[in-house]
Parts: sequence; C-alpha cells; structure tokens
Amino acid sequence: MMRRLIMAVVFAGMLLSAQGARKMTLSLNDAVRLANDSSLNAFRNRNLYASGYWEWRTFKANRLPSLSLDLTPAQYYRYITQRYDSQQDIDVFRSQQMYTASAGLSVRQNVDFLGGSLYLESDLEYMRNFGAIKGNQFSSVPVRIGYRQDLIGYNAFRWEKRIEPLKYEKVKREFVYDMETVAEETVGHFFTLALAQTELRLAEENLASSDTLLAIGERRFGIAAISQTDLLTLRLDKVNAENALENARIEIKRARLQLATYLGLDSDTEIDVQLPGKPSAIRIPEERALAFAKENSPKIMEKRQAELEARRDVNKTKVESMFNVSLNASVGFNQVARTLGEAYSHPLQQDLVSLSISVPIVDWGVRKGKYNIAKNALNVASIAARQEELTMEQDVIITIRDFESRQRLVSSAAEALDLADRAYAQTRQRFIIGKADINSLTLSHNRQQEASKNYISSLQNYWLSYYKIRKLTLFDFELGVPIHAEFDRALGVK
Repeated sequence: MMRRLIMAVVFAGMLLSAQGARKMTLSLNDAVRLANDSSLNAFRNRNLYASGYWEWRTFKANRLPSLSLDLTPAQYYRYITQRYDSQQDIDVFRSQQMYTASAGLSVRQNVDFLGGSLYLESDLEYMRNFGAIKGNQFSSVPVRIGYRQDLIGYNAFRWEKRIEPLKYEKVKREFVYDMETVAEETVGHFFTLALAQTELRLAEENLASSDTLLAIGERRFGIAAISQTDLLTLRLDKVNAENALENARIEIKRARLQLATYLGLDSDTEIDVQLPGKPSAIRIPEERALAFAKENSPKIMEKRQAELEARRDVNKTKVESMFNVSLNASVGFNQVARTLGEAYSHPLQQDLVSLSISVPIVDWGVRKGKYNIAKNALNVASIAARQEELTMEQDVIITIRDFESRQRLVSSAAEALDLADRAYAQTRQRFIIGKADINSLTLSHNRQQEASKNYISSLQNYWLSYYKIRKLTLFDFELGVPIHAEFDRALGVK
C-alpha cells in the first residue's frame, strides 16, 4: 500500500511538471522509484522472487500434516482365472466377473528430526462377484496408525530443514540486490540524459554567443580593430556551434529514448531531468560495511548454500555405502462382512511390524567412488565460498574508498565550475570591450564547457558509487536500516 502511495505521488509530480501530454520532469529519486516499479528488469526480478517464495511456501507446507483422499469409485473385471476344485481335487479354469470400489483417507506427518513419517489411515473396500456364486463383501479398516523410517539411512528431512531457510534468505537478498542493480543502472541512464541536456544548453548558449561575437567582430573588423584571421575564427566558431547544436539535439533524443525505454515508458515520452544538488557528506566505516556485506550478500549466501548441499551429498553417499535398516510398524483394526454396517461391527485388531535390512556386499567400488566424488565436491565448494568472501571484501573496501574520493571530487568540481563560469563571463565581457583576444575567449569558453561536463561526471560517479555500496551491503547508511527490511514490509514478507 505504501509503495503504491509513493508511486502515486511521483506520478502526480510528473503531471504537474509536464508541459504536454508526453512530457515529464524527473529527479534522480523519481527515476529510481519509477525503474523499481515499472521497468522490465524490475518485473523480471519480482517474478524470480515469487518463484523462490513459492518454493519456500512449499517447503513449509511439507512440514505440516497432509490429508489425502484416494477413491476408486468403480472397477470392473471380467477374465478367466485358475481355481482349485476341491471336489475333483484338480485345478480348473473358470470365468470370473467382479466389480470393486474403494476409498481411503490418510493423514501424514513428516518427522524432521527422526527422518520418518507418521501416518493415520482409514480404508473401505467393496467387492461384488457375478460368477456362479454371487455375493457382496465389504472390507474395512476403521483406523490404522503407523510409523515408517530408515533406522540407519539418509535423513532428507533434516537436511532440507537446514538448507531451505538459507535458500529462501538468499532469494530475498537476491531480489533486493537485483533491485539495487536496477537503481545503479538507472543512475547511468539518468546522467547520460543530464549530460546530453547540459551539452544542448551549452550548444544553444554557444550559438547565441557566437552570433553576438561575430556581429561584434564584423563591426570591429570594419574599423580595423581585429585582423581578418580573427574574423574568420569567429565565423568558424559560429559554424562549429551550429554543428555542435545539431549533434546535441541528436544525442538528447537518443538519451531520452534510452531512459524512457528502461523506465518502461512510451518511447516518445519527452523526459527532462533535474540534477540532484550537492550531496551531503556520508561516512561509511569499512568494518560495518564489511559486516553487512558478509551478512547480506546473496553471492556469499549462494556459496554457503552450495557448501551445505555438498555436505548433504557427502552424508548421503556415506550413509548409503553402509547397510540400511528400515522399520515400518502399524496398529489398527479391520473387518470383513457382507453388509456395510457389519463391516464396522466388532473389528479385529490388525498389527504390522516390518524390519528390512539391506547389506551391500560387492559393488566394485561404486559406493566408495560416489563418496570420494562428494568429498571432492565439498572441498571445491568450501574453497569457492572462501574465494567469494575475499573477492567481496576487496570490492567493498575499494568501493568505499572510491566513494570517499568521489565526495571530495564533487565539491572540487562544483568549485571549478563556479570559477570557470565567472572566468568566461569576465573574458567575454573583456573581449566585447576589446581588452581580450579571440584565443583567450576560446580558451576560457572551452574551460567553462569542460568544467560543466566534469561536474555532471563527478555527480554521476558519486551516485554510482553510492548505489554500488548499497548493492554490496544491502544497507542504507543514510537511514541506518537494512534495505531488505524495507522491501519485506513493502512486499508483506514475513
């Protein structure tokens, strides 16, 4: 509900800022929210999460008692069978016709700790003969309770109880990780459009300035205040400015299309972006970031899951290489009668105790080979888990230190842009009054344009580093809360 409210506010802001039916202005936060809600990648991520979620629900359901009803409402036999004739003391073939029906109700409960299954059953069968001796028979089992399991064997239930919770936590972290990846990619498209907007604005300003300077230059050339070379340079600047403006218009169309497509909007939507202001300083301790990354990283969880599954396989092959003992025991009641009522009257006790033993004698090393393969796979999984952890630690440390540098570079780039703007304005004014030459003006203008692009680039690098840290740690250091907790609340996950 909160998520829908946020998106409604975002779209309301878009509509208020739009100047036409297909125009909108987006801030960086708006673009990230819209991407997380409407982009194709976000849709894919939600479906991947839903698949993992229902696997978890299935696991939980398997831990609960199951109730099943088995029915065979009609079954007809007509065949010739061999029977013993006691009067003639010989076997004879006889024609047989039979109609049967059956129903069974059972309740089963898996016992994780022991690895067996507890069951409660009730059965009823009906049989009618159409041969020489016609008759009806009912066979009932009013109640039977029993338990079966391998006494010395592989306990699949216990391993599932260890693996499945980790697997589901990995699925949740993968979802949040993928959504942060969407945010990171949105930053790239956002600032590509921001840079294209800036280049278009600079190109428009450059063309207007070139027109003005050329007009001034022509007047000054008429009074021999500048040389013909300077005049030709001014004309060349105007032609270059016109070409640059046309290229900037092409680039902004491409950038708008890329962002609109990524956000799941119509391809002809005209998007303008608002540059975020100077970001506030955020200090991220490496130790805390590493702790959160180890706790939340889906890649590390995936390696841990693989290692745990390898341990399961080692246990399975080890147990299966030895002898196996299976137990099935039940106690209940049954009765046979010609009427349904009598079939449930005075039931007789029914007992079953079955003990099965399986002993491998000669298998030419098959079980030993499987066990050694499983052990080697476990060693590989353990090494891969450790390598992934070391790689993650290195990535987190490098990203945090890079982020700290990006924070300083944003401030430096903002100061450089302010100085470049002031210097160009002063140089342009000095050229107009004849106190600066064309080379100084051109150099100052180039520096001003470069400073504008550097500032946008520094902002982009800052936000890319910021969202990468969020992705690696799955922690919001601004709010001081795990990101997956926010998504759990939004999705209603328990």
